[in-house]
Amino acid sequence: METYALRLAERRDIPRIDAMMARSYPKLLAADYPPSVLVTAVPMIARAQPALVDSGTYFVVEGADGAIVGAGGWTVGNPHRTPGDPVLGNVRHFATDPDVLRQGIARRLMDKCQSEVRHHGLAGLNCMSTRSAIRFYQAMGFEALGEVTIQLAGGIDFPAERMVWRA
Repeated sequence: METYALRLAERRDIPRIDAMMARSYPKLLAADYPPSVLVTAVPMIARAQPALVDSGTYFVVEGADGAIVGAGGWTVGNPHRTPGDPVLGNVRHFATDPDVLRQGIARRLMDKCQSEVRHHGLAGLNCMSTRSAIRFYQAMGFEALGEVTIQLAGGIDFPAERMVWRA
C-alpha cells in the first residue's frame, strides 16, 4: 500500500504541481464539460498560483517516490459576503492525480483545511466546485447553493457550482 505525506507547499513544488494539474484537469473534467470549454479553460486553471503556494495555507500530498499526487488549500475571505454574514474561508485550487483517485488524498487535504479553518475561528468554507467535484464536496459536508459562471481571463466562461461548508 502506498504511503502518502501531506505537507505545506513550497515554491520549489510549482513545476510538479503544474504537471499534476495538467494530468488531472483534462481527464477528470472531460465527462462534465464540453471540449470547447476544456480547450480554453484548462490551460488557465491547470497552473499553480505562486501567491497561493506562498500563502501558508496551501498543501501538497506526496507519494513515497516524492511525486506530488494532490494539492489544495484555503484562504481567508468570501467573495460573496455581504455585511453581517459570517466570515468564511475559500477552498483553493484542489486537484488529485487521476492515477491515484479514491485513495483518500483529496479527503486528507480537505480534512486539513477544515481543521485549520476551525482553528482560525472562521465560520466555514466557500467553494466554487467544478461540476466533476460536486459529489466529493458533498461527501465532505458541503451544501450546493447553485450554479455560477466564473469569468476567466479573455472573457472565457467556466461553469461551476457554488458550495458552502459550515464549521
